[in-house]
Amino acid sequence: MELRDVVRGRRMVRAYDPGAPVPDAVVQRLVDAATRAPSAGNAQGLDLVVLRTADDRERFWSAAAGPGATRAPGSGADHWLAGMRTAPLLLVVLTDPGAYARRYAAPDKARAAAEQEAAGGGPVPWWDVDAGMAAVLVLLTAVDEGLGACFFGVPPGRHGAVRVALGAPQDRRLVG
Repeated sequence: MELRDVVRGRRMVRAYDPGAPVPDAVVQRLVDAATRAPSAGNAQGLDLVVLRTADDRERFWSAAAGPGATRAPGSGADHWLAGMRTAPLLLVVLTDPGAYARRYAAPDKARAAAEQEAAGGGPVPWWDVDAGMAAVLVLLTAVDEGLGACFFGVPPGRHGAVRVALGAPQDRRLVG
């Protein structure tokens, strides 16, 4: 498929065929695409968590949506959640701001850090920029593989619960 066709074909899909698992080779290509995203200062401060089993996905959804979140289509404010829960695969992007702080503290980045400080700013959240680029590459790769995909957000008040459910370190930031 040509890149222009992939870009034009990209849509946010919010309902999936739960009986159609994503083949291992395709999962690997999705992960590989994310790791090919630009990384500010080559900090490489992204973690990807791949959730393939029904139990792992349910643990994520329970943490992300909170207790009592609906699973029934057309049932109020959480109606979108019913379709999203049918996804046979979830890729969760986490960032490590500390990786960027360590990288920009290195001698070869001293000038960039000094210029940023002189401009009156704290650290630029490159981790969020890099995570967005990784997410776009995953979305485009999904289209190229003939899959539907959606970038979605978890309510900020649920980020801690999701980190715990994933077993992620507390210093990681959930993207989306």
